Amino acid sequence: MDAFGRFLDHLDGLLGGAAWFPYVLLGVGLFFTVYLKFPQIRYFRHAIRVVSGKYDKKGHEGDTTHFQALSTALSGTVGTGNIGGVALAISIGGPAALFWMWMTAFFGMTTKFVEVTLSHKYRVKTDDGSMAGGPMYYMDRRLNMKWLAILFAIATVISSFGTGSLPQINNIAQGMEATFGIAPMATGAVLSVLLALVILGGIKRIAAITSRVVPLMAAIYIIGALGVILYNFDNIVPSFLSVFTDAFTGSAAAGGFLGASFAYAFNRGVNRGLFSNEAGQGSAPIAHASAKADEPVSEGMVSILEPFIDTIIICTLTGLVILSSGVWTEKFETHFERSSMVIVKGNYNEQNEQDRQSLYNYLNGKPSDVTPYSGDINVIQGKAVNKDFTIIHSRSVGEDIRFGITERHVYTGVVSIKDGLPTDPSISIKGKSLVHSAELTTKAFQRGFFGDSGQYIVSIGLLLFAFSTAIAWSYYGDRAMIYLLGSRSVMPYRVFYVAGFFWASFADTTLVWKLAAVAIVVMTLPNLFGIVLLRKEMKEAIDDYWVKFKKDNES
Repeated sequence: MDAFGRFLDHLDGLLGGAAWFPYVLLGVGLFFTVYLKFPQIRYFRHAIRVVSGKYDKKGHEGDTTHFQALSTALSGTVGTGNIGGVALAISIGGPAALFWMWMTAFFGMTTKFVEVTLSHKYRVKTDDGSMAGGPMYYMDRRLNMKWLAILFAIATVISSFGTGSLPQINNIAQGMEATFGIAPMATGAVLSVLLALVILGGIKRIAAITSRVVPLMAAIYIIGALGVILYNFDNIVPSFLSVFTDAFTGSAAAGGFLGASFAYAFNRGVNRGLFSNEAGQGSAPIAHASAKADEPVSEGMVSILEPFIDTIIICTLTGLVILSSGVWTEKFETHFERSSMVIVKGNYNEQNEQDRQSLYNYLNGKPSDVTPYSGDINVIQGKAVNKDFTIIHSRSVGEDIRFGITERHVYTGVVSIKDGLPTDPSISIKGKSLVHSAELTTKAFQRGFFGDSGQYIVSIGLLLFAFSTAIAWSYYGDRAMIYLLGSRSVMPYRVFYVAGFFWASFADTTLVWKLAAVAIVVMTLPNLFGIVLLRKEMKEAIDDYWVKFKKDNES
């Protein structure tokens, strides 16, 4: 399994983690923005009118209203990425990462407009009378690239587990245990039953639930976020300024934060933006294809609102909470995760400018005299005797270091280190350092009008966001299964989806995350390739839509 994990890391590095991927993603969005003359601005007001039902007519084929389709798609995008993903991006790339998330969302509004329109146009009616659509259908029916459609559909099924099911319940279970002391298996059991009751009812039940849950969870989270931002009112303007100045002058070096290079902040910001709003990935078009509409362009316009709500509103609120509260540069008592830690040779102090520069270069892959530590650390009652090493965690120098076994028992003995990490994975390291992901967001939400109670807002938000994501992605997966194996494959898929959801509440999903990271790129690249090939058809569809719209509204 370790070898497979390393293979996936290597593959992700060649694809999603590659330097060229963000340029491809933003480049396609920029191209369509110019080619279609900034539709995300020109059609924004019209999109609001469409989703409100102003132009709805009876008799249109479909399973959901415009608002329900938008809610379902939003339930798939508004998830852990909005809480932990933004925090992770800032902890890696500083405030500049938020700027690049904005850029991904702005150009992604056009990308989503295009992919949703084309997917809705080539949707089909299944054997049970429901609608099925998505990039696999235009790849097959319009581009005659069935092999590409199959590849996309397989990647969608994998992503439904790796993005929508397993990691979501894992995050929920950990959050419920940390905040309320609820056993992960108990959380998994209850939510698995609820998930089954929702998804076994198909898209109509899914849409009915998400259209109620999405506004509720957004309202709770927005109120909590504003409680922090307004409490730290004096820091709002400096926080905004830091986003722009860091984006163009290089990431900040504040507090214990060692910073990231421009390329690193750009790459992580764009990738986090994709993970959050999924513009270009081709997942949301599957939900929008269920909408009742005879004009695919009208549903495409509805989807323009999606990256705006998901990233420009909700992710921005998370970013401002973290930046205005100042917690992103503060050190907290935490458990040092192996994935965010490296032990280096020698003693380094981040307050020393020369040491700081050396560590900065090392963390950003630049020439540096810093090297990973290999050797033995003698430990007595959790404290290291020898001092010839420095522990870096979450891009900061760790302080008050203590060694233990499985996080609970103080360790005495020898800790063997190879290439910067303990050879024994049961060795636990705790201390003070910067924190990241949902933990960072939780710390920030405790710096507002709600005080320590702010952590409960994050926990409830994480519960609702992640659970709704699992609901939406079950639908994406079953539509992909219909394309691959027909309608009879849907029920077995749903049963397996729920079973996996329960299992992941108490299991290690690290490998699943890695597999999903690769699957996301395998979905995104074919989809971007396909919509570029159909650019002229998209432009013609828009022109035809406005001709018909004016004719219908003049009569």
